[in-house]
Amino acid sequence: MKIPFVDLTAQYKSIKGEIDAAISEVISKSAFIGGPHVKSFEAAFAEFCNVKYCVGLGNGTDALSIALKTLGIGKGDEVITTALSFIATSEAITMTGAKVVFVDINPETYNIDVAKIEEKISSNTKVIIPVHLYGQPADMDPILKIATKHDLKVVEDAAQAHGAVYKGRQIGSIGDMACFSFYPGKNLGAYGDAGAIVTNDEDLAVKARMIANHGRINKYNHEIEGVNSRLDGLQGAILEVKLRRLPDWTESRRKNAYLYNEYLNNTELITPTEIDNVKAVYHLYVVRVKKDQRKELQEDLKSKAISTGIHYPIALPNLKAYEYLNHTEDDFPEATQASREILSLPIFPELQQSQIEYITETIKERGRNNFPK
Repeated sequence: MKIPFVDLTAQYKSIKGEIDAAISEVISKSAFIGGPHVKSFEAAFAEFCNVKYCVGLGNGTDALSIALKTLGIGKGDEVITTALSFIATSEAITMTGAKVVFVDINPETYNIDVAKIEEKISSNTKVIIPVHLYGQPADMDPILKIATKHDLKVVEDAAQAHGAVYKGRQIGSIGDMACFSFYPGKNLGAYGDAGAIVTNDEDLAVKARMIANHGRINKYNHEIEGVNSRLDGLQGAILEVKLRRLPDWTESRRKNAYLYNEYLNNTELITPTEIDNVKAVYHLYVVRVKKDQRKELQEDLKSKAISTGIHYPIALPNLKAYEYLNHTEDDFPEATQASREILSLPIFPELQQSQIEYITETIKERGRNNFPK
């Protein structure tokens, strides 16, 4: 049995007629940049996130950097974020000229440790970027409380959390702004790069759209210098078709995650934890094994045609790109240790129970007593 990490072909086959029709309509109308399909998706996604405004963009990294520029972040400012994420989170901060300030993670959820944020705040701190990593909502209430106390803005990095819910609130509607990626492998993925900013603040939405479109509101009226980061018509049309299926796909992901939890219950792998009153959407299903066992387990799974991943093998402060910050691995012990022990198993809506059984039986077959509790 061959099991891919993500099966985008299976997803496409399930909605082929709708997708092909949407693409054909865009081409027939030559609605390639902006246009009705983008506007329609933006309205639908704003409603989905329970916010007033959505600005479609070229990709998720641009969404983060444009959100920060919209808030006026630049040289001399500091932005706090987690030590465990994809580099786009921290990269977007430095793209504005600001300094990235890392905070260690909660080892149970892998999200930013809210108890360690306040000690990193300085007079230059302007924004906190919590990442809803793997589709697990960050603990937002303490973050909002800290932000209010210190007069900071909150930008949610929701690139892996489309449809997640935190204490009855839709992820994307909690901070001042939220940023999404629609990279093809995301829970809501385009057929190319795409992203979006969502917000309830009209002024922020207008400014973000202006920055993303060369600093203009209409064709040649450039009020500021901006960038070129626009959601194109094809991706807008594709995303709107897929958005209608997202709630069902989310429930399939959650069901599959719970099956994994059940089947791995009698092993000594550490399975994902959801904090109280949240709905995680399991963009990734991440287990934890001893660092000296992870490679062997990956190779065993690969020998049985089971694809896996590591998200992420190096904590952000430990990357060569951030050597200039002069951190040591001991500065972020939880993120460092997690990066050496985490392993992502296949998860996608079309994953079948029989495939999960095959994966977990393969795991059980090898010396599970070597794994940590």
